[in-house]
Amino acid sequence: MAKSTAKFSPLHITVLTVSDTRTEDNDTSGQFLISALTDSGHTLVENIIVKDDIYAIRAIVSKWIAADGVDAIIVTGGTGFSGRDSTPEAISPLFDKSIDGFGELFRQLSYEDIGTSTIQSRSLAGFANNTVIFAVPGSTGACELAWNKILSEQLDSRHRPCNFYGVLEQRAV
Repeated sequence: MAKSTAKFSPLHITVLTVSDTRTEDNDTSGQFLISALTDSGHTLVENIIVKDDIYAIRAIVSKWIAADGVDAIIVTGGTGFSGRDSTPEAISPLFDKSIDGFGELFRQLSYEDIGTSTIQSRSLAGFANNTVIFAVPGSTGACELAWNKILSEQLDSRHRPCNFYGVLEQRAV
């Protein structure tokens, strides 16, 4: 878990909050992710709040996947089993490759905080059109865990022995 002496290379990142109840005024999870990524030196391209609807989620994520200026997408919300939670169903068909270890690691780390309730998280990640996509639960605590323990390092070009910046760079060639 080391950083090299290489220069930091910022990524262009979007944030999508999936919720039937959140607004810009009360979206603490989305606001945390925006602050965390910009405080780390990355660029926020766009943030949107969308109702938990498979096709609305898929349309926004598809637009960002097709955009030239988006390197990473972070989706918060809609990963559970209750009500209309449909983020995994919306985005997993868009993946060219899944990042199975992301959901596994997220749940392992989450177990320390919430015990066996972590099995109700359907966090997932994958690549689509040279864009890395992460989906995490909608709670601010889950977003903090994901950012602080996984995403901040994996989106940092200096993190060693490997990071997703390196994968994005290689795929662009």
